[in-house]
Order: sequence, then C-alpha cells, then structure tokens
Amino acid sequence: MDAGAGGSVLNKSGSERSEDGGGIFEYFGWVYHLGVNSIGHEYCHLRFLFIRGKYVYMYKRDPSNNPAIKPIRQGVVGPTLMVEELGRRKVNNGDLYVLRFYNRLDETKKGEIACASAGEARGWIEAFDQAKQQAENELSRGVSARDKLNIEAEINLEGHRPRVRRYAHGLRKLIRIGQGPETLLRQSKVAVRPDGFEGDSGDAVEAQQWKCVLAMAGIRIFEDISDHKNGSVLAKSVGVIDATADTVFEVILSTEQQKRYEWDTLMCDLELVDSYDGHYDVVYGTYDSKYLSRWHSKQDFVFSRQWFRGQDGTYTILQFPAIHKKKPRRSGYRRAKVNPSSWEIRNLTTSVASNSPRCVVTHTLEIHSASWCQWKNNRSSKFERSIPYALLCQVAGLKEYIAANPPLHHENATTIVHSKISDASISSTEYEDEMQDEFYDAITADSSTSDEESDDDEKLVLQEPRVKLKNISWAITTLALKRTAAPDLSEELDPHVTPIRIPSDLHGSLHKGKDDNDTNCWTSPSGKGFMIRGKNYLKDSSKVVGGDPLLRLVAVDWFTVDKAVDRIALHPKCLVQTQAGKKLPFILVINLQVPAKPNYSLVLYYAADRPINNNSLLDKFVNGSDTFRDSRFKLIPSIVEGYWMVKRAVGTKACLLGKAVTCKYFRQDNFFEIDVDIGSSSVARSVIGLVLGYVTCLVVDLAILIEAKEEAELPEYILGTVRLNRLKLESAVTFPV
Repeated sequence: MDAGAGGSVLNKSGSERSEDGGGIFEYFGWVYHLGVNSIGHEYCHLRFLFIRGKYVYMYKRDPSNNPAIKPIRQGVVGPTLMVEELGRRKVNNGDLYVLRFYNRLDETKKGEIACASAGEARGWIEAFDQAKQQAENELSRGVSARDKLNIEAEINLEGHRPRVRRYAHGLRKLIRIGQGPETLLRQSKVAVRPDGFEGDSGDAVEAQQWKCVLAMAGIRIFEDISDHKNGSVLAKSVGVIDATADTVFEVILSTEQQKRYEWDTLMCDLELVDSYDGHYDVVYGTYDSKYLSRWHSKQDFVFSRQWFRGQDGTYTILQFPAIHKKKPRRSGYRRAKVNPSSWEIRNLTTSVASNSPRCVVTHTLEIHSASWCQWKNNRSSKFERSIPYALLCQVAGLKEYIAANPPLHHENATTIVHSKISDASISSTEYEDEMQDEFYDAITADSSTSDEESDDDEKLVLQEPRVKLKNISWAITTLALKRTAAPDLSEELDPHVTPIRIPSDLHGSLHKGKDDNDTNCWTSPSGKGFMIRGKNYLKDSSKVVGGDPLLRLVAVDWFTVDKAVDRIALHPKCLVQTQAGKKLPFILVINLQVPAKPNYSLVLYYAADRPINNNSLLDKFVNGSDTFRDSRFKLIPSIVEGYWMVKRAVGTKACLLGKAVTCKYFRQDNFFEIDVDIGSSSVARSVIGLVLGYVTCLVVDLAILIEAKEEAELPEYILGTVRLNRLKLESAVTFPV
C-alpha cells in the first residue's frame, strides 16, 4: 500500500453497474483492509473488494484476471449493518479515509477498510447502502425463513467453497475501470467521480440575507446585510469549479507545499501539527507579508480544521484560530490570528450527456466591520492588500488551479469490456449456502493465523520513505421558496374517533417557555421554518413550506446520565407511566442521547389526540420493521440564533437519522420510543461537541418527519417540532434510578 513520504497515493480502481437481465447491483475495486492481528501488530493489506447484490467478497487479487482464485473473506450485508465514516488517518505517512463496519445490535462485531480518497470512501458507503437496501427489499418481500436465518448464521471461513470458485471464474469479463495498484504506486492521481446532487441549499429557512458586492475572476463576493453584530460582518466568496466536491475537498485539506503554491496566496506554507478522530486537526503556517504590505514583518499562525460530509455529499470545513503547545510563536515572526472561516463544497447536478462534474464552492469568513465598510466606500483602500481579502480570493485560486490541471476535473482513462455474466451467472440460491456470514464478521477474522490471508508472494512492504511492492504480476497495469401545500392529515389519525383534549398540565424537567425572551426552555414552533417535499417532488424535486405538526409536543426532559439510557418510557417516574400519560391515545418519545462529560439525554414527548389510523404512513412507521424505520426517520435542524460557525456546522439539510447514527426502536402499549445514539457516529460527536460549547447562546429548531418516498405518501408532513432556547447544561437533572 501507499506509505511513501513523497506524497504518492495508491488509489482504488472501482466500478458500479447493474445487470440488465437480473437487476443485480455490483461494485468492485481496490481497498485497504485494516486491523490488528493476534499478537497486537497492526496490518494494512491491499485487497480487491467485490459487492454483488447483498453479497460481499474480498480477494487478494483481481478475480477477473485470476479466475481460479478463492475469496479470503466473504459475507452478506444484513439490515443491521452500519457503516461509519471515521475520516482521515495516517498510515505509514500516507493519508487514508477509513470506514468502520459494525452491527448496530452488537458493536463487538466490527471491522475496517480504508480508501485513498474521500471520493472513493463515499462511493463505497453508497455501494454498501445499496447492498443493504437489496437485503432489506428481500426481507420485505417475504423471503423464506431459511434465507432470514442466513443473515445471522456464522460459518467457518476456512472451508472449501466450490460454488464461489465457479462464480469467481465467471468474473473474467467484468467491467474494468481505472488503474490497478502497480500503476498507482508509480503515479499520484486523484480519482474523480461525476456524480451530481440536487442544488437546493437546505431544508430550513435561513435568516441571513446575502448581497453580491463584487464579481471578479469568475467568483462573486457577498455580504450578509441582515445583521452586523459585535463589530464584525460576514462575507463569502462563491465560485463554480469544474471538479467533484470530493476533489476540491482534498485539494483544500492538502498541506503539500508545491500544490498550495499554485493556488493559495496566503496559506501555502502549512505543517500538520496534530490530528484527532479523523475529522479534526491542527495546522501551523507561516507567510511573508511583503506580498500584502512591505512594512509588515513575517507572520505565523495556528488554526484548527474540523470537517464532515453530509448525506447529500456536501463537505463542510470549519477553520478556527487556535493555540497549540507544540507551536509557540517563532522567533522573528509576529503571531497572527486567522479569521474564523468555513468552506462548503456542494456538487451540482449535471446533464446526462455531460461528462464534466461541477461543484459550487463557498468560502465564508468573519471580517472586522470597520475595514470592510471602509473598503466598500472606497475601493482603493488597503482592504485589497489584507488577509481577509486574500482568504476570499482563495476560491478564485482554486478555480484556476483545477482548470489548469485536467487530471483533477476529468475522469481517469477507462477500459470497458462488455460483460455477459448475467447470462452465465448462477442464482443467489445456488451459492447462498456458502455465504452465511455477516460482512463485519468476515473482515475481522485474524489475518495472522490464516494461510489464506497471508501475503507470501505479493507482500506489501511498508517501509519509509518509499513503498515497495514485490511480484505484482497480478496487478492491472493499463486501464426559490414554494407556497405552503398543506397535506391531508385526516388519514394519519383515526377519523372515526372523537379527538380527546390533551391535558395542559403535563410537564418534564425542562420548563416550557413563556415567550421568545425566555431562556433555558422549550417551545413548539410551527413548520413554516422548514422546507419539505411537495406533492410533485418525485417529478420536479419541488419543496414547500411546512405546515402545522401532526403531533403536539407536551413535555421535554433534560437529564444527565452516567451512560446512555434506553427505553426511558418504561421508567416508573416517566411521563408515559403517569395516569395522564396512560390515557393518551398515542405518545411518541424521542430520546436524543448526547455524548459529553457527563452524558445527557434530551427526551421529547409528542402526543396525539386520536389513535393512529391503520395502514397510514405513521402506522407503517410505528408498527413496521427497524429496516423501514431507519430508511424513513428524518430530522431537519436549524440554528435560528447563534454563532454563524455553529450554524455552518449544523447546517439545514434534512438527515435520515437511522442511516447516520444508531437508532433503537421500542413499541409498547400506547407509546413508541426512539433512542438516538448520537455518540455512535464520530461526525455527529464532533458536531455536538461544537454545539455544546455555544449552547447557552443558541436557539435551535428541530423538525421530526417520516420521509415520503412514494407518490401516495406525498406531500410530506411534519410529525413534530421543538425549539430549544439557550439551554443551560447545569440545569439538567440527574436521571432517577
């Protein structure tokens, strides 16, 4: 694998296709298998991973070039499989993007693979999600009990698999895309993908009002004219770049000096100081201010970077000024404070005929209002020779740099061999007996004790500063807001039952706010601040302003706990177990488990005035399978008031919580509880850590929905909302034992 100090990165070659004959999803390519062997040594093996439907195979070599080869790992992707993006990790001086697989019901079953780029990691996440959906579809179609048992059954991975070998023999005509490991060791190339996403900016209505004040070099510079507080103003530069968001993200994060010299006039001499949890690092930099003003001395600076990728593929990078004990001020330099700033990189949807990916890059930063206003009033002022101006111009530098480097915005050359495997492939029932192991079980088997896993003749020698790959004869060497459209909610709750009056004296540990000026409280806003799917969403992707929630928020609990607590509704002192609670037709309990020191639980109680109507979408969600719930449980966040960097971190895009974090569901009597483990995702932990640091000055709105995916379910409706007004961490009460 790549570990070279010279910056060479070993890429995975991958392909995705769906057979016309059987509609079976396939994805395959090179990855790194990470782990620790029985004697405690870490290993990193280059492996060829192949997904076919819900089945996953891991090979030491490309099976299309080695028909007789057997898989060394194999398993099925079941409904309980979770894929977590762990971010970047240093492996022998090479940066890899790590994915963790685990069973949400048993996190001791886990394993890791890694990719050379963020785009490849995203591709594998989507591939495993597709495989998981196929497994879920088979279960929903009512497959045999024997098939269902295969999802959890374990087998001896060292046994012979003649049917799998016969299947591997048929792979020789599969599509090959990209370069193999031997070529990639010699070259440093960034793999790009032309995937596009819808260009909507979010699912909540933002209060900021942006005005374009300057257009230059293919970018536009905006000012937020809605409010100027604390002597600062928000400005942003926006440009369209002919590359994928994955590519631009990696260029921005790279600290390689020669590359940054080509586009960054300010932060080109950077040094990585420290890295934490794959989504956070600290960087030290220097610059000679003679490029801005000949009267200034040389300066150095330290800043932190925090990044995450949304479910729609949008990257967010937050940059804060920082202090680090390893990097005191250098002698002869003046310590500068870098302006707080953020990057947002969002893919644009391109036409089917177009082969060129595009993305919108937005760089937002906080500027002292005096210098900004002086520049606006007098364009010949010194602002154009200032640090904020240089930061705003980084987007223009990126745009020109990528335009001048075709490998960054064009796909790698491909060799495509049309396949007829669908005619000769065997059905899943022919080899399902050989594939009973869950995928995370397969990839966590101890590689040091298995002859199958050893790298005798193709060992990757991990040495510094170069990587040597012995005997790679098997490698591939050539290759605008809509009007409100209120949904008909009469079918969600039983129309034949007379609505009851929900008691007003229900309460939790957090009090209900009296007005907007009240603090450390909750209220229930209308849905007008949220954008949800309209009646014609499947045709034109149109969204409409949300209406009133279906359920009424009746109480909120704010607890401190030693460790995450599930099934809070069963506690005898819980609101659900009171006499008033038992008389309610239906209660939805949302238990948001917040990781911190100490841990917190924010428990929301939503009540209905009538029972749930049979066969409604709400009924399918409450009484359906966990698989269905994971695919539909949606939350839209919005920071109504608060620090702008926190707003950027949280965003306003809807999130399918069941796919982002571990959710546990519990249905009993007249209630339905959802326990949301925010700490199960490293990205979510990172964001919530930032939010808790500013929580006392934040006004946060949340909307709970069941995502509509079929025409009969549209338009969407909001299940419930909550506004949390400047919470105080110390006000949380200890959970009763």
